[in-house]
Amino acid sequence: MESLQLARQRQVRDALDEDIGTGDLTAGLVGAHTLARAEVVVREPAVLCGRDWFDEVFRQLDDKVAVEWFAADGDTLQPGQRVCGLHGPARSVLSGERCALNFLQTLSATATLASRYVASVAGTGATILDTRKTIPGLRLAQKYAVRCGGASNHRVGLYDAILIKENHIRAAGSVSAVLQAASAHDGVMIEIEVENLDELDEALAAGARRILLDNFDLVALGEAVARTHAAAELEASGGVNLGTVRAIAETGVDYISVGQLTKDIAATDFSMLFRTEA
Repeated sequence: MESLQLARQRQVRDALDEDIGTGDLTAGLVGAHTLARAEVVVREPAVLCGRDWFDEVFRQLDDKVAVEWFAADGDTLQPGQRVCGLHGPARSVLSGERCALNFLQTLSATATLASRYVASVAGTGATILDTRKTIPGLRLAQKYAVRCGGASNHRVGLYDAILIKENHIRAAGSVSAVLQAASAHDGVMIEIEVENLDELDEALAAGARRILLDNFDLVALGEAVARTHAAAELEASGGVNLGTVRAIAETGVDYISVGQLTKDIAATDFSMLFRTEA
């Protein structure tokens, strides 16, 4: 598995190559020895995330650009708040501006949305989880952002946990057969998806210890919790949004997975204010 640090270096390298390519033609209009100071300001309430990606942009581009931060990842930001200041060669600050802000606006958006879901279920005992519905190439970054927002990570990919879905059951022949095959994987989380209460009963009888309740309505979720009697952990999925998540949590499920955390985000509004020095 790729480490977060290596993923960050790769993600930034790819972003710079995508944006700058063979060279920044516009920044080249500025004098080579011109220095600049700039600051990043947030325009809306947010939870900050992405400092290391922002820093990595300028580390790879030009280590003469110094960045000073006034807030940490996970901090709550207010409109108009200064987030960081930069000083260094004007060409480099200009060339890195968009890539650096792109990471900051995307990861802060995920962290901010995660924090809203966590706040919505406060006091219920339910844990908010992310999913694999991430922006291609940014999975580890978005998983980190989810944690900055106070939520938790589900599996990272197909390699670190088992989630048995309908087609896996059909291919294996039965719930009991697929769970038996999964039991050979020691130390790996094993979860099975069910679509109704009969399938829940079948999964419990086969020894399932973590069960995903797919698109259950509130009545069915409550019944599932009652039938399970804490014999297995229950995760609700499907139909989850900020308007429904509290009621889902109050049914007594252990986890609620929310694809929206990483796929339906609105970029946080950051601006870089710039001035040159003689």
